[in-house]
Amino acid sequence: MSRRILAAIGVLTGLAGAPAVGQDFVDLIRNPGDGSFGQVEFLPVEEAYQVALEVAGDRQLRLYWQIAEGYYLYRKRFGFALHDGAGSIDLTAQFPTGVMHEDEYFGVSEVYYHHLDVVLDAARGSSDAVLTLTSQGCAEAGLCYPPRQQSFRLDFEHQTVAAIATTARPGARPGAGGAAPGDSSPPGTSDTLWLMLLAALVGGSLLNLMPCVFPVLSLKALSFAGAADAGQHRHGWVFAAGVVSSFLLVAVLLIILQRAGAAVGWGFQLQSPHFVALLAYLFFAMGLALSGVVELGAGFMGSGSTLAAKPGYSGSFFSGVLATVVASPCTAPFMGSALGFAVTQPPATALAIFAALGVGMAAPMLVLSYSTSLRRLLPRPGPWMETFRQLLAFPLYATAIWLLWVAGRQTDTTAMALLLCGMLALALGLWLWRYRGWGKLLATACVLGAVAVALIPPVPVATAVADDDASHFSEARLATLRAAGTPVFVNVTADWCITCLANEASTLGRESVQAAFAERAVVYLEADWTRYDSAIADFLARFQRNGIPLYLLYSGIEQQAPEILPQLLTPDIVMQALAELPQESAP
Repeated sequence: MSRRILAAIGVLTGLAGAPAVGQDFVDLIRNPGDGSFGQVEFLPVEEAYQVALEVAGDRQLRLYWQIAEGYYLYRKRFGFALHDGAGSIDLTAQFPTGVMHEDEYFGVSEVYYHHLDVVLDAARGSSDAVLTLTSQGCAEAGLCYPPRQQSFRLDFEHQTVAAIATTARPGARPGAGGAAPGDSSPPGTSDTLWLMLLAALVGGSLLNLMPCVFPVLSLKALSFAGAADAGQHRHGWVFAAGVVSSFLLVAVLLIILQRAGAAVGWGFQLQSPHFVALLAYLFFAMGLALSGVVELGAGFMGSGSTLAAKPGYSGSFFSGVLATVVASPCTAPFMGSALGFAVTQPPATALAIFAALGVGMAAPMLVLSYSTSLRRLLPRPGPWMETFRQLLAFPLYATAIWLLWVAGRQTDTTAMALLLCGMLALALGLWLWRYRGWGKLLATACVLGAVAVALIPPVPVATAVADDDASHFSEARLATLRAAGTPVFVNVTADWCITCLANEASTLGRESVQAAFAERAVVYLEADWTRYDSAIADFLARFQRNGIPLYLLYSGIEQQAPEILPQLLTPDIVMQALAELPQESAP
C-alpha cells in the first residue's frame, strides 16, 4: 500500500481539524559521565577550552587559551569584568585577528581555533580584585556549549592568580543541545522557564486538532451536551487529571530510559511493533463498541475499550488517558521547542514542562465543562447522537488500518496477517463476553490469544536500503552532495507520524513540487525513522530536535547552514524556499 494512500487514511482518522504538527525527536548525545545520550562524544567544556591567566604587570593581565581540535571560541561572546572593594575597574582588551566562520547558530562570526592570547589592560591595579570572564564556543560536529563563566582572584602587587569558580548556564549539558550563541538567558532562569511553560501550554492545546484525538474528544463533548450542568466541571477536572497524569507518566519513562542510555523521545513507543499492535487492537475494539456490534460491560474489557464513551468519573479520566495515547504520533507547534528544552533540564523541570503540555491539552475541554454558554452551542441531545456515535467508529477503524500498515512496515507481511487474525480473535472474544459461564471463559481465551499474537517477537527486518536507492539518506551521501555543491532537501519522516504522511501526500508528493526540485537540481533524501536508527538519532540531535518531521534545505554552498522549514508544509512554502536558493546552486 502506498504512503499516499496511508496518508489519506491518517488524515481521515478525524472528522475535523488540521493534522497536528510533528516536530523534532530526541536531543541526546553520549558524553563521558554526564548522563546524556547518543553516539557522538564531545569533550567537557573545561577540556575543550583550557585557559591560563597571569598578571603581567601592575595593571596588565594575559589570558591564554588552548582550544581542542575541531572546537572554536566566538570573539563577540567574550566578556570581562574586574572589580575590587572600591568598585569596578575599567578594562581594555586586545584581541588578535581571528578567522571568519559561518555556522547555523550565529551566522558569519569571527572565531578562534587552536589557541588564543588576549591582553587586558586595567585602569588601575589592586591587591584584591576579582576578574569575571565569560566565553562561549562550539564544536564543528554540531554542538554549541552554553556560555561559561569563570572567576579569578587577582593580586596585581604580588602578581598572583587564584581560580574562584567556573559555572555554566544551569541545566544545560554539552551534547544535550546547549544553547545557541546570542541567547543570553540561561535555560534554568525563571524567564526562560516561564517562556517554555507557555510554549508547552500552547503546543499542548494545539494537540487537540490531531485527527486521532478528535473522535475521543467528540464523545466527551457530546457527554457534556447530554447531561445536566451540575457537576460537569468536576468531569472536566477528572479528564484533565487523566491527561496530565499520562503526560507525567511519559516524562518519567523518558527520563528513566534516557538515564539507562536509550536515545528516545516523544512518540518513542510507536517504534515498537508490540505497542503499535496493541494500539491497533484498542482502536478496533473501540470502533466495534461505537458501532454497537458489541456491548461491553463494566468488566475488564469495559475499562479498556469504551473509555471515551463510558459514563462517570472513570470514563472522564480514561478519556484523558486515551487522548494522550492517540496524540503521541505527532507534536504541535511550540511543543517542539518545549520538548527540546525539557530534555536538557533536571528531572523536576522536565516534569513541569510535560505537566504544562498536559494542562494545555486538557484546557479546551476544561473550559467547555465550565462554560454553560459554550455547551449551549453544542447540538441538542437526540436520536442523532447515536448515529453520530456510530459514525465516529469509522475514523477509529481507519486508524487501526493505518497502525496495521505501520506494524507491517516495521516487521513483515506475515506479522501483519497474524495481527489481522488477532483482531478476529479479539472481535470474537468481545462478542462472547455477553454470555455467562463458558462464554466468558472462551472470551478470555480469545482476548489472551490476540494479545499473545501481538507480543510475538518480530521477525528482524533489514534496515539497510539498497545503495542504488537515490533517495536514501545517509550522512556520507549528504556530505558528498554538499561537497559537490549540490542543493539537497532532507525529509526526516516515519510511517507512524501522521503529519509526515499528510505533508508527503499534500505537498512533497505533488508533481509541481517534484518538478521544482528537478528544475533547481535539488536532490531529495529521505531519512526513515519508522524503526530506530542511531544514525538518524544523531542527525536529529545535531539540530536539537526532539520529534519529527524535520525538513532541511541545503543551498549547495558547503559551509552554509541549512534552512529549517516548518513542520506543516504547503506547496507555496516549499516553492518559496526553492526560489530563494542562491543562483550558483541552480543548474
